[in-house]
Amino acid sequence: MWTKIAGIVLRNRIVILLILGLITVFMAYKAKDVQMSYEMAQILPQTDSTYLAYEKFKKTFGKDGSVVVFGVNDSSLYTVENFNAWYELTHDLKNITTEIKRKDTVYRVRGVEEALSIANLYKLKKNNEKQKFELVPVLQHKVKTQAELDSILQEIYNLPFYEGYLYKDSSAATILALTLNREVLDSKYRKDLFEKIERVTNIFEENTGLKLHKSGLPFIRANSTSKVADEIKLFIVLALLITAFILYLFFKSLKAVFFSMIVVFTGVIWAMGILSLFDYKITILTGLIPPLIIVIGIPNCVFILNKYHQEFKKHQNQIKALQRVIHKIGGAVFLTNVTTALGFGTFIFTNSRILVEFGTVAAIDIFTVFLLSVLILPIVLSFFAPPGERHIKHLDSKFFGKVILGLERIVLFHRNKVYYSVIAIFLLGVYGISLMTTTGNIVDDLPKNDPIVQDLHFFEKTFGGVMPFEIMIDTKEKNGVFKNNAKTLYKIKKLQRKLAEYDEFSKPISLVDAISFAYQAYKNGKKKFYILPPATELKKLNKYVKKSEENKSFKSFIDSTNRYTRVSIQMADIGTKQMDTLLAQIKPQVDSIFSKEKYDVTLTGTSVVFLKGTGYLVHNLFTSLALAILLISGIMAFLFSSLRMVIVSLIPNFLPLIVTAGLMGYFGIPIKPSTILIFSIAFGISVDDTIHFLAKYRQELKQQKWNMKEAALLALHETGLSMIYTSIILFFGFGIFTVSNFGGTVALGTLVSFTLLVAMLSNLVLLPSLLLSIDKRITKQAFKKEPFVEIIDEEEDIDLNSLEIETQREEKQ
Repeated sequence: MWTKIAGIVLRNRIVILLILGLITVFMAYKAKDVQMSYEMAQILPQTDSTYLAYEKFKKTFGKDGSVVVFGVNDSSLYTVENFNAWYELTHDLKNITTEIKRKDTVYRVRGVEEALSIANLYKLKKNNEKQKFELVPVLQHKVKTQAELDSILQEIYNLPFYEGYLYKDSSAATILALTLNREVLDSKYRKDLFEKIERVTNIFEENTGLKLHKSGLPFIRANSTSKVADEIKLFIVLALLITAFILYLFFKSLKAVFFSMIVVFTGVIWAMGILSLFDYKITILTGLIPPLIIVIGIPNCVFILNKYHQEFKKHQNQIKALQRVIHKIGGAVFLTNVTTALGFGTFIFTNSRILVEFGTVAAIDIFTVFLLSVLILPIVLSFFAPPGERHIKHLDSKFFGKVILGLERIVLFHRNKVYYSVIAIFLLGVYGISLMTTTGNIVDDLPKNDPIVQDLHFFEKTFGGVMPFEIMIDTKEKNGVFKNNAKTLYKIKKLQRKLAEYDEFSKPISLVDAISFAYQAYKNGKKKFYILPPATELKKLNKYVKKSEENKSFKSFIDSTNRYTRVSIQMADIGTKQMDTLLAQIKPQVDSIFSKEKYDVTLTGTSVVFLKGTGYLVHNLFTSLALAILLISGIMAFLFSSLRMVIVSLIPNFLPLIVTAGLMGYFGIPIKPSTILIFSIAFGISVDDTIHFLAKYRQELKQQKWNMKEAALLALHETGLSMIYTSIILFFGFGIFTVSNFGGTVALGTLVSFTLLVAMLSNLVLLPSLLLSIDKRITKQAFKKEPFVEIIDEEEDIDLNSLEIETQREEKQ
C-alpha cells in the first residue's frame, strides 16, 4: 500500500502542493473567526441531576456568579477625604457603560447594573400615611465633617441587614459589590468593561493610597481568559523557537528546520480553521492545541528526515531515498499518529463539553499534521539539492554513537539488573500511588502568590468567601412559603443559625433577613426589632410590603408564586474533598428541618456545580485513560498475533505512568482534572517509540533470518537515534508549558515531559531486553504476519523510472 502511496505522492507533487495550499488559505480564512470563550466551562452533561437542579435554580431566580467585589480593611477609609473618595468610586463604577454589537447595530448599555457599598446603601422608611415602605438612601451627598461621617456610620451600623455583607462589626473591613450586566459579561465586550473598571479603581488607589482587594467569579474568569489569550501566542512562539533550535542542533541544516517549520505552522493554521469549522471557542484546553500540534508534529519530521538521511547515505540517490521514506516508515508513522490521536480522542467519550471539544479537535489535528508531514516534506525536499556531507554527519555522531553502544551493552549483558531495577521502581511507584490524594479548587490552577489568590484569601478571611452557594427550597405548593402561619420562614431561620456555625460560609441571607429588615423599619428603625416577627405581625407587615413600589429585596428571594425561596451564601474556595465533607454534614441538618414529604431542598450554586463537575471530570478522565489503553492494546493485538507480545509491547509504556503517578504521591501533587489529563496524552505519545522500534524489529527479523539478537541490535541502532531526537524535542516542547500562569498547564508540561523521558529510556532499554528474553518460537509466531507495517527488501522499491520527476537537476550536479 505504501509503495503505491509513495508513487502517487512523488508523481503528483505540484497538484498536491496546490491542493494543500488552497486548503491552507481556506483554513486561514476560517481561523480569523475563532473567538475566545467567555462563559463558565460546562463540565457536567446536560442530563446530570446537579446540572438540571442548577438550571432550575437559574430559571427561577436568575444566574448567580455575576458579582464582583472590592474590599478594603483600613481604618483610614473612615476619614472625610477617603470616605468621599469611596463615595465617588461607588457612583463612578455604577455609571460605567460599554458598547455591544447586536447583529449589525451597536448599542451602549450599562456595564454595571448595580453598585452597592456603605456609601450608597438604602434603608426602609415607614410611610404611615400611605401604609407602605419607601427606600431612602442613607447618604445623599458627600460628607463635609468627621462628625457628620461618624453620624452616618452609626446609622449604617444600626442596620444589621448589611452586617457581614457590606461591613464587619469586628474590623474596619468593608465591601463594594458590583452586579455586572450578564450580556456583557458573557461576551468579548467584557474586556472593555473590566478595563474601564480597572481605570476607575486605579484612580481611587492612587488618590487615597488604600489597597483595593478584588475578587468574584466574573473577575477571576476575566483574568483567566486574558491570560489564556496571551499564553497561546507565547506558547506558539516558544514552541517554534525551541523545536527549531533543537532541530538545527541535530541536523545542522537550516533547510531541514525551515521545511519542518512549514509543516507544523501549516498544521497550526489548520488547527485554528478546524476550531472555527466546528464552531468551537478557545478555552483553557483548546488554547493548548496550536503549540501541541507543533510539539507533536515535529517528531514526524524527525523520523522522516532521519530516514531520508539514512537512505541517501546508503546509495546517494535522492529520489530513491524519498520514495523509501514514504514506503518504509509511512505505516509506522501513521500508526504512531493513530495512537497519539487515540490518547486525545478518548476525551470525546467523557460527555464533558470542554473535554469533548478538546479531544475532537486535537485528534483531527494530529491526523492532519501527519498528512502534512508525509506529503509536504518529501515533496519539498525533492525540489532541492540532496543533503550534503555535513547534513548527514549527525548519523555518525560520536556522542550519540556512544550512547547507543552503552544501551546495547546494557541490553546484552545486564538484562537481569534491568529487570531487578524495573521491579524496584514499580514497587516504589505503587507505594507512591497509595499516597495520592484528590482535590480541586476554583483557583487551583493559579500560583499561590498570584494577586487573585491573595485577594480571594482576604475575602475568605474577612467575609467568609465569594463563591456562590445556594439552597433552593420548594414548598411544593403555591403560596407555600407563607402558609401555616409562615412555618417555612421559621424553618429557614433555624437553618441559617446552623449555617452560621460554619467558618467556610459567609453570613447566610434569605427572605427572613429581608422581612427582618422590613420589620425593623416597621418598628421605626429600632435595631432590636431586626427579627423575624410573629405570624400576627407578619400579616400587618405584609400590607406595607405589598404597597411598596421598591420591593426588590423580597423579589430576589422568592418566586412570583411564593412556592420557591432561597438561602444565599458566599463561601470559601475550600476544595472538592473538604466540600464533599461539608455537604455530607449539611444535608442531614437540612433534612432534619425540612421534611422530604413537604419540601424539596436543593443544594446548588456555582460552588456545588464545580464540585460535582470536578468529581465527574476525574472519574471520566480515568475512564478515558482506561479506554486509551484498551484501544491501543487492540492496535498492538492487530499488529502481533501473540498475547504475550502485546503484553511485552505495553509494559515499557505502563512503567512511565506508574513512575509519574508515584512521584505525584511522593511530592503531594493531587489528582485533579489538570493532572489526570496527562496520562492519556503521555500514554498515546509514548507508545509511538514502541511502534517504531517494533516495526524496525519486524523488518530486521526476516532479513536476519530470525536472529533475534541481531534484529534487536539493528533496530536499536536505526531507531534509537530518532527515538532520542524525538524524545528530547518532546521533553523541551512540553516543557514550554511550565512558563504558564496556570498550575494545570504547568503540571501538563512538567509531568508529560518527565513521563516521556522515562518512556524513552523504557523503550530503549526494557523493550529490547524483553524481546531478547522471549522464546524464539513465540517471537516468530508474533511477527510472521505483516498486517500493516510491511517488511521491505532493498530490491522491492518502486520503479524509479516510472516517476514523473524532473531529474535534470540531479544530472547537472
